[in-house]
Amino acid sequence: MKPILKFIACFCTISIAMVVMSSFFEGSSAKPRFSFPYKKAGLNDRQAAAHLLSRFTYGATPGQVDEVVNIGLEKWFQQQLDANIADDSLNLLLADYDAINMTNTEVAKTFLNNGQVFRMAIKEGKVDKDSVNKADKKEYREFVQAYMKEKGLRPQQELYRQFINQKILRAANTNNQLQEVLTDFWFNHFNVSITKNDCAEYIPAYERDVIRPNANGNFETLLLATAKSPAMLMYLDNFTSAGENTKEMMPQQRKKIEQKMTEALGDSAVKKIKANKKNQGLNENYAREVMELHTLGVDGGYTQQDVTQAARVLTGWTLYPFTEYGIGSAMKKVIEKIGEDKLVQRGFVHEGDFMFAINRHDNGEKVVLGKKFPADGGYEEGVDLLKMLAQHPSTAKFISKKLAVRFVNDNPSPVLIDKMAKTFTDKKGDIKEVMITMATAPEFWNKDALREKTKSPFELAISSVRSLNATVRQPQQLNNWITKMGQKLYYYQAPTGYPDRGQYWINTGSLLNRMNFGLALASQKIPGITFNLAALNSNHEPESAEAALTVYGKLLMPERNLDETVKRLTPLLNDPNLIKKVNDAADKSAPPVEATAAMQSGDMMMEATDGKDQPKDKFRKKANGKNNSTMDMQSYAGNTTMLSQVVGIIIGSPEYQRK
Repeated sequence: MKPILKFIACFCTISIAMVVMSSFFEGSSAKPRFSFPYKKAGLNDRQAAAHLLSRFTYGATPGQVDEVVNIGLEKWFQQQLDANIADDSLNLLLADYDAINMTNTEVAKTFLNNGQVFRMAIKEGKVDKDSVNKADKKEYREFVQAYMKEKGLRPQQELYRQFINQKILRAANTNNQLQEVLTDFWFNHFNVSITKNDCAEYIPAYERDVIRPNANGNFETLLLATAKSPAMLMYLDNFTSAGENTKEMMPQQRKKIEQKMTEALGDSAVKKIKANKKNQGLNENYAREVMELHTLGVDGGYTQQDVTQAARVLTGWTLYPFTEYGIGSAMKKVIEKIGEDKLVQRGFVHEGDFMFAINRHDNGEKVVLGKKFPADGGYEEGVDLLKMLAQHPSTAKFISKKLAVRFVNDNPSPVLIDKMAKTFTDKKGDIKEVMITMATAPEFWNKDALREKTKSPFELAISSVRSLNATVRQPQQLNNWITKMGQKLYYYQAPTGYPDRGQYWINTGSLLNRMNFGLALASQKIPGITFNLAALNSNHEPESAEAALTVYGKLLMPERNLDETVKRLTPLLNDPNLIKKVNDAADKSAPPVEATAAMQSGDMMMEATDGKDQPKDKFRKKANGKNNSTMDMQSYAGNTTMLSQVVGIIIGSPEYQRK
């Protein structure tokens, strides 16, 4: 090759490489195309960074305000939207949780309930169905446990424990905080509940494969994915919904399928299936909720007629049977007997754990929200319906308002909602774009938004361990407190999900539990959670309890004016019964205590006890009534220090409950 040609070839190669490298690094190094108007709201860089961290993470970790300022506020937000930050430390923490990575098929084969285990044992000839008295709970339980051990099966409670633990560990440790916050938001929006046994075992895969990957993606994609999930199909009963006129529409196909079912299952089993009312007829549950709760909103312009018609469109949407002993086991045998290829030729659709059963579909004409769905539409008309709902103007407004309620304040400005809804429509449901519109709006930064959201019990617990830089080795212990404070994770029964307004979470009893949590946590009386309070202040010991209140107040609630908070909390430091309250807060057997008038007025002081066993110490009031708390920060007794009590009071304070 001639020198000039070699030069040209080399130059082109280098140029191409530079272009490729430039595009590769563009996401992490390019300057964001948006800016935050926080200076117009009178905020400095650190105050703005603290606000971003309070809304788009589960709470700032020590020094994180400085990190965000150094990175650049807009760049940090873009990184959080992209959710591509390595999470090696978190992955190590989750390595032992094998159940959270199982497919639905693996879960269904591994985590069986007692009834499924018993039927399995009967089929294998291990027991006669009448030989074990189910009324004798001990005998029945012992048999089931022994058989599970023999077969390597595991109790469903272990699945739920691993699943709840991983949520706590992710929220406390992930570097992709916004993705995890949005995962929580969307799971609550598309709520399913462990309380409904039929769907419970499929909830881990629902969050892992449906919610989290799409949390900051496209709303239409997210909606379709939830509609096809076994968890949602079972939770809102759409897996049972069938067209009322399928017999007349496709008699030959139905006759062939029923004949094959009879060959596979026997005549009596097929008759039982046909007679089961639950497995026949139209079910409107999902059609109603997908309009009222998932897309349009209760005032979105639909009617009961639209609900009925939409339910007809979605008949035949069910789950692909992946277990021999649970729901769908009969259909599993039919598929094995007939062959999936032949079923697909007849109009069946199989995608992962989802199946569209044409023999259960209402094939007549329907009209939803004025849109006509011609007869013989099959699976695609359901897809078209969900896309139409996802793109509807009412959906844009409804989703935008829910996001604004979660991230701005309980009563967001209509102007802000309109801005977000316009972006939702213009960008075809791009969640990232809607979030950018919200975060760059003046309404996000004004005084009506700053610290105007109340933490849920989960947010309080996670923000507390993050602010203390705590190591969580026993997530279940933290979950016990979250439940005690009023939020049982994944157990909310209604399809609405938990309300996202402060008035739902805050009342006299819940405030007391929150103060007790703060005292128990800060005193390291919650097993499996450890931290170093002194290290948070670079091992500098405050000169007094009042000084500690100021210093640690700033560490735990950065960039806030705490003058009134310190003034309100200082009297609590001199409570002679504080040690007993710390111990009672961590003692499960402690008798319930009532809130005092001081707590009801906002001081959140716990009811005083007699304190007769309290040790005498330097922090008691002197006989002359003067406070002697300016003495050194020595212990009351054992490992319970005044410093931990100060931090506990801060975590339980009204100011810390706000974000």
